[in-house]
Amino acid sequence: MGIDPKTIDWDSLGFNALETKSMFKATCKTGERWSEGKLVPYGTIALSPASGVLNYGQGVFEGTKAFHTAKDRIVLFRPEMNAQRMAMSTKRLCIPIMNEDFFIDALEQTIQDNIDYIPPYGKGSLYIRPIVWGTGPVLGVKPADEYTFIIFVSPVGPYFKGDIKPLHLKVTHNFHRAAPKGIGNAKAIGNYSASLYPSFLAKKTGFDEVLYLNAGNEKLIEEVGSANLFILKDNVLKTPRLAGSILPGVTRDSVLTLAKEKMDIEVQETDVLLDEVCSADEVFCTGTAVVVTPVGKITSENGKHIINDGKMGKITHELRSLLVGIQREECEDTLNWLHPVD
Repeated sequence: MGIDPKTIDWDSLGFNALETKSMFKATCKTGERWSEGKLVPYGTIALSPASGVLNYGQGVFEGTKAFHTAKDRIVLFRPEMNAQRMAMSTKRLCIPIMNEDFFIDALEQTIQDNIDYIPPYGKGSLYIRPIVWGTGPVLGVKPADEYTFIIFVSPVGPYFKGDIKPLHLKVTHNFHRAAPKGIGNAKAIGNYSASLYPSFLAKKTGFDEVLYLNAGNEKLIEEVGSANLFILKDNVLKTPRLAGSILPGVTRDSVLTLAKEKMDIEVQETDVLLDEVCSADEVFCTGTAVVVTPVGKITSENGKHIINDGKMGKITHELRSLLVGIQREECEDTLNWLHPVD
């Protein structure tokens, strides 16, 4: 039945999975539609040893958050984008495509049943993890014939502990996160398993995360572990274009829109050279978990590069404040990004 929410120390939340009251569960066979599901107690699940996910990694997931806002409401942030990306990811991995209404209704049911686990305003958020696996048994290399969809939630604090400290990134030439024409643009579970070892090595030697290069041209940068990367130079904001190997992040899209429409900054989705990153005025990464997090140092084969004296830049701070302000309803949501959970 999960931990008692009354025992949670909201001021000490990290980014860890805490057991809550319930989770949403649905199943679907190949050729059918996702149409039924229900809340079940939070807990373990049973899988066949021959399940598609265990043998061939056939699974995708999403990540979003629910916020307790300054207006004493519970809201989701742009959940339709998560639904659209889930549909794209499932199609790419031969999983029955999920209808947007079904996906969002499942989110709402799960949040409402676990509402006591949403941190108070300003204390964190409820992280929401929708995930779908091939759970039908397979032996040959082929799609499973049955799939399970789960949504579980957990109250969380910051992804990186302590105050917002600019990250120190390690550029890797030994590993690639994904390749063009592969599944880098899908939120597939295999993408993240590939990043575990490079991240382990980087953190073991004092770095916060890994900066990955383009598999076809290592002069170009791609992503930071599980986050998109932005650079600011001469008041032009750049981020790597979506060319098949980069995840189309919800926070990425939001930052691009805020920079253009709210801050009158020129934005470019384009190829970004590693040399440009190392000489940028400001660098930051974006994602549901990291929100907008500054980068203060980058270490590459050419040495260590200090960004903005190792501090959070002015534009980075403004973009983060604006995004968080919308999510918490501290400022007006003129873009209609918030989805109230009644």
